[in-house]
Amino acid sequence: MQGAAIELRGVCFSAQGRELARGVSFRFGEGSASALIGPSGGGKSTVLKLAAGLCIPSAGEVLFRGKAVSRMGRQEALEFRRESAFVFQDAALWANQSLFQTLELPLRVHFPGMGEAERRRRVEAAAALVGFRRDLGMRPSALSRGEQKLVAFARAAICSPTLLFLDEWTESLDENSAKRLIGIVRGMKDSGATLIFVSHDPRVIRALADAVLLISGGGIACALSADDIGGDEDLERLVEMGAA
Repeated sequence: MQGAAIELRGVCFSAQGRELARGVSFRFGEGSASALIGPSGGGKSTVLKLAAGLCIPSAGEVLFRGKAVSRMGRQEALEFRRESAFVFQDAALWANQSLFQTLELPLRVHFPGMGEAERRRRVEAAAALVGFRRDLGMRPSALSRGEQKLVAFARAAICSPTLLFLDEWTESLDENSAKRLIGIVRGMKDSGATLIFVSHDPRVIRALADAVLLISGGGIACALSADDIGGDEDLERLVEMGAA
């Protein structure tokens, strides 16, 4: 049986008196790609953040390769963070830092011995990878929403993660930029990376997903393999049903 990169066991999460995730259990296999779809407010982003260890469950466990994230020691937690990366729906770039500083930060944290010249080379390579060609000395406020998404993705990719969490990551991008990022992510998957992503774009789901999870009311309403979904029309109907 394929090992699980991430496993959720009976995970629940509440905030401000609301239950946002309830009894979520699922195994995300190594090297797999799973799409989370569902209505607004149904819990997709919450489940994604729980899987990434960004939210602490009020009940249940999240495991990274068999180890409970909540019980990891400092070194184990740092390794988990180095191997994983998250692209937020709103990009979540630091407003008071330049784009270069934003891209450089993961390298400073995870590779403290790396020299300045190598950090600069990797920052510039990450920006080029996503097709961002503007001045890296700018602040995020000078960018369009789509450009911010490109920089956010470059930040996520800069440490060559084996586990990617992507929240509406192609939203606000022009068609060429979206195709570029899809191609990059497909290449990462082909190299063995595990993907868990939120999307309502049937093209993105069809291009990448091995499984589609419909998240509604904070739980998994259904989970289908790509083979179960059928043709493009079936997928579009499923996405429309999830968005309703």
